[in-house]
Formats: sequence, structure tokens, C-alpha cells
Amino acid sequence: MSALDALAQWPADNVAAAIITPSGVVDDFGDTGRVFELASVTKLLVAEAVLVAVEEGATELDDAAGPPGATVAHLLAHASGLAFDGRDVAAPPATQRIYSSAGFEVLAETIEAVTEIPFADYLRQAVAEPLQMASSELAGPAGHGARSTVADLSLFAGELLSPTLVSTATLETATSVHFPGLDGFVPGYGKHRPNDWGLGFEIRSDKHPHWTGTRNSPRTYGHFGQSGTFCWVDPELQAACVVLTDRPFGAWAKPLWSEFNDSVVAQISGRIQS
Repeated sequence: MSALDALAQWPADNVAAAIITPSGVVDDFGDTGRVFELASVTKLLVAEAVLVAVEEGATELDDAAGPPGATVAHLLAHASGLAFDGRDVAAPPATQRIYSSAGFEVLAETIEAVTEIPFADYLRQAVAEPLQMASSELAGPAGHGARSTVADLSLFAGELLSPTLVSTATLETATSVHFPGLDGFVPGYGKHRPNDWGLGFEIRSDKHPHWTGTRNSPRTYGHFGQSGTFCWVDPELQAACVVLTDRPFGAWAKPLWSEFNDSVVAQISGRIQS
């Protein structure tokens, strides 16, 4: 029996999912070619494109960007001080973890300025095309406007498990905590002290409650979206999971997501042990 079988009982019209290891997709569910709105899972793709720009030398993590005193790294790590829902400055850089989709719009504009390439095109050229993610596009704001499929995001998750677009060192840096000790909110899950975050990738650490499972390692990183979507990678488990739905995130998701992710971890752990 697969952990993915439980998805048939979820209260969404359409659900698709996959479990990924370095060898590829090991289990899937639903129409993995169906295009879904990613909402904030978009930020994972945008962060990867920014990391490619850093490795290409187009920008640096410590280059000024956003509010006075903020940098590319501050924007990626939600530590720039930009407000939750706009470009007003709510705090000095590196003093609070203020989740900001607007910060990712600023990032996109920053990369456009230094590369002279529209950011949606840059993301396609830097991430989607090399990974053969043919059904993925940034159709709206850089904080939440991408569309993709489970098939495409499985390729992306495989890239995170075995990086080729950026160096292993760059990815390890991006998926480690930046500006440690900052408190802040995870939308839908309340305030965490601290609210650990990497460069675009949320770090699970010891957060509770959380959208990943209780059995995911503290090093697990990823993102969820308000469109009812999530993607996580657990470096200790050497596995990833992608789930896309067409039901907006809400109270229905909290118990189901955690229970489901616990069963996914148990399934992968069982395969490793056998």
C-alpha cells in the first residue's frame, strides 16, 4: 500500500503527487501532467533562478537590493524588513522574519536589471529549460504567480537532491538558516521563535505546528502555497515529495498534510531499511 493512496480521500477536486529520490520518481498519484497554480511554491523556482544568477556572476548575495541596508540575501530570506503585503518598510533589515511576497517581486526586478532579460524569461532559461520542465511558467508575480505540474516539479525536486544547475556548496548555503534567531510568522501556522529560513527555502527546524510531518528531519526545506500545494526535500532522508491540489489552503489541510507527510516518511524509511 502506498502512502499516496490517502490522497484519494482529500477534499479537493484534483490532486496529484509524487515521491522522489535521487534515482527519480518512486511513486506517484493522479494526473501528474495537470497544470496547477503553485501560489507561493513559486518562490522555490524563483530562488533557484536567483542562485543561478549568483553563480553566473550577474549578482551577488550581498549586493544591495530592496529597502536601504537590505541585500539580495535579505530579500530571499524574508529578512529585508519589507511588509507582509506590500513594499512599505516594516522593520530594519535582519531584525524580523517578515514573510514578504513583495520581496520576491523586488528580487525579480533586480535580476531583470542586471541581466537585461525579463525575469519570467530568465527563470525559463535558467531553470525550466535545463530541467526540461516544459509545462512550467511564471505567468504572474514572482512571489506567487507560477504554474506547473507534478511531473515538472518532480524534475525540480530531483535537481535539489542532486544539483546540476548550481554547485552543491551553493545549494547547501541556500538551504541553511540565514540570519538565525529571527522570529516571525509562517502564514497559516502562526508565530515561531525562531522562524528559520534559508535563501528562498523555508527550513523546518523544530517548528510546531508545521505543514511537513512530525517525522521530517529538522533539515527539511521547501515551501507550501495558498493554492493547496507543497514541495519538500528532506536531505537526511534523501527524498522529496510534491503535492498539488486545486483546493485553497485552509483548516482542511493542516491535519491531512501532517499525517500524510508522516506516512510518506515512514514509507521511504521502510524502503531504505528493506
